[in-house]
Amino acid sequence: MEYFKSGLKSVLGGPPPGTNPTGAETIEKLISRVSTSTLLEDRRDACRALRALSKKYRIEVGAQGIDVLKQVLELDKTDPEILSYCLDTLCNITSKEVFEEEMESDININVNIGEQFSEMFLKNPDNLPIILSYLEEYDFRVRWPAVKFLISLTTCRPKEVQDIILVSPMGMSKLMDLLAENREVIRNDAVLLLIHLTKSNANIQKIVAFENAFDKLLTIISEEGYTDGGIVVEDCLLLMLNLLHNNTSNINFFQEGSYIQKLAPMLILPDNLEEIGWSPQKVSNFHCVLHLLRTLVSPNNPAQIITSCQKTLRNANLLESLCNILMATGNNNKGTYFSIRLLGVPADILTETINSVGEVIRGNLTNQEYFANVLAPSSPPRPALVILIMSMVNEKQPFTLRCAVLYCFECFLYKNEIGQELVVQTLLPSSSGNTALTTGQLLCSGLFSSDSLSNWFSAVGLSHCLIENPAQKEQLLRVLLATNLGAQPVTLLSQCGVFLQHTSKLQAKLGILMLVSMWLAHCPAAVKIFVNVPGVMAFLTAQTSASEFDNNAELLQGLCAFIMGLCVLFNDNSVQNYSKENLSQLIEKRVGLETYCKKLNEISRHELYAKAAKQPQIKAKHSSELLLEFEFCKLFKAMEGLIIQALGVQRDLSNGLSELSLSDHENALLLQYKDLIRDQDKKLQDWQRKYNFLEKQYDEVKVQADELRQTNIQLIDQNTLLKAQLSTGASQVTNTVQTAPVEPPPTAVADDHVISLERRQSMENARLKQVEEELAEKTAELESYRRDQDDLLELLTAQDTRMCKFKDLLRQLDALPDEDDSSSD
Repeated sequence: MEYFKSGLKSVLGGPPPGTNPTGAETIEKLISRVSTSTLLEDRRDACRALRALSKKYRIEVGAQGIDVLKQVLELDKTDPEILSYCLDTLCNITSKEVFEEEMESDININVNIGEQFSEMFLKNPDNLPIILSYLEEYDFRVRWPAVKFLISLTTCRPKEVQDIILVSPMGMSKLMDLLAENREVIRNDAVLLLIHLTKSNANIQKIVAFENAFDKLLTIISEEGYTDGGIVVEDCLLLMLNLLHNNTSNINFFQEGSYIQKLAPMLILPDNLEEIGWSPQKVSNFHCVLHLLRTLVSPNNPAQIITSCQKTLRNANLLESLCNILMATGNNNKGTYFSIRLLGVPADILTETINSVGEVIRGNLTNQEYFANVLAPSSPPRPALVILIMSMVNEKQPFTLRCAVLYCFECFLYKNEIGQELVVQTLLPSSSGNTALTTGQLLCSGLFSSDSLSNWFSAVGLSHCLIENPAQKEQLLRVLLATNLGAQPVTLLSQCGVFLQHTSKLQAKLGILMLVSMWLAHCPAAVKIFVNVPGVMAFLTAQTSASEFDNNAELLQGLCAFIMGLCVLFNDNSVQNYSKENLSQLIEKRVGLETYCKKLNEISRHELYAKAAKQPQIKAKHSSELLLEFEFCKLFKAMEGLIIQALGVQRDLSNGLSELSLSDHENALLLQYKDLIRDQDKKLQDWQRKYNFLEKQYDEVKVQADELRQTNIQLIDQNTLLKAQLSTGASQVTNTVQTAPVEPPPTAVADDHVISLERRQSMENARLKQVEEELAEKTAELESYRRDQDDLLELLTAQDTRMCKFKDLLRQLDALPDEDDSSSD
């Protein structure tokens, strides 16, 4: 420390006896030395001192020295040492990190100070190309700080850096050349820089990919030891993920360039894995590999790309490798149960592997057939599907693992009529005498177990055997269950109806209802059996007409209403007591058509419906969030309008007003208006949320602007006061110069203080102007949202008027009760 102090003294000169310069004064003198010294050595020493002080006095160095440092970068290009000091200093002041030296000081550091200095540096677009030019310097002292500075800038202001680099000549090429750097620290930081640059920018992603990034990254991964390597492997895989995520051209390039085959060594597990175990870094690396595979076959990709990548993954034996990881058994004495710790494979890796297998086989018949024939090395050998379903219905297994198994099972059944038939066949009576445990038996046992989550998983899994497959719906009606010893067997559908009435668990009820709704759709034979289940229609009617809305009860009521609607829509009138006409009258008299439609609408308005309808994969943090499922949401969306339309037509027929009823065109128009009003209601709610958010943001910006105005006023007052003190001090110096020649003139201190305050005032003015501009922009945006909201309200009023006209027309036709009756209902 004494050596450092002596160095500073040599640069700044010794202070007068008895005085200690402040940090700001020291920084100011160093900045002056850098900008005015003619000797390179003096400037170099001053830059070295600035680098040493830039962590503790970040604000002072950044506010006073950023322009001077840029000037050094432009003028002293031939001296690597001074360039190194300047780049390190800029890296420190633009860093998002809060340094220990800053925390030790009493100054309150703004967490966004690094972003503010980054923004100041990037305001001039010509500054960044200067830094890019130093990437061509081979000297380690220049190239590495330049890369680190670019990382700081990209971390703080990614969008601005991306835009400037895209228009800089050979900008991306200079960055890509760093991946071939033989000095690992520079190469590794270059990978980090490219990770930041490629986020959410398709143009940069394409440029990087076509600059042979995949070849270079896979070479680095190979040199580092694949998944056994360090964090560099993870960084390379993260960069590849950025290049492929939601970028179909890069995925196509990756597949056609035979890069998928080069991933195969990463999925090979060593024979001694039980001994060496899984390090945390290996787990992270393996996760990235699995995410990479899933990115290639994501359901969000175009179908052609998915099919092509699935075929390549199978031909490259990657599907086989995934199944080997899935079915590795290790030392399992019993050999009959699936363990998540076999071969030491961590639970989260196993879960992600199951998800990966699911998406690799999803919708691909060849891959699905391969997976159906995979056997677990147990004693006796059992199909992989059986082992997985055993885990799904086992309540002791981790929740995320059970969700992954269900998703994999759904992927196996997706567009796979052969697979659906295989599962249903395991439930049908057989004369072969085979006592082996089957997938169907496991699903049935889970369907009626005491664990509500197993009920839900089994019901959803079984419902996927029936999607777009009327033949299997008919076959499943033949399934008989022996409920009690010596009792008469009942059909599976009848038992579902009985279980629905007796269970008190909401999750189990919703799972059974989703299975039944998938079964009843387009299957009159199933409707016939279901309506004959004792008490089931009374249960559905009671739930639909209930008014309680506690603990997601609106979903239960909505699904019961949906089931009743399906019983009307797909009714062949073979059961006299529950014909279309009788069921329609039951809904109209016991529930009320308006109440019924309201209950039906509650499903699509629920937040869990919106979440479940987004994607096929089940994503939930807790088991209580599993209430609705993706394929059910698709079915509900397709059937809701048809049910309402069927009930409307049937209602008119039951009243004997078929000749005076509304035409099909008018009914369709009425439904169209209802859908329009429902959509506009959602839009209005969205606009209201945005309006509230902007109003809150507006208030915050307004408060900030008022605070800045107050600060500005205080600075002006202080400035005026100090100027007055300066003039007074100058006269005092003239009068006392003979009597006190040794004391330093007070005007020097005051002058420095005034300059510092003026500089601070200018910065505050700039901030104030920026905040006022933001305030004006937010105010304009807020006014725009208000106008849009007013327009929507006017439109809703107009639609409401038209709806009233339709209601009046219906009342004239005696199809709706009078106002008093409807209000009392």
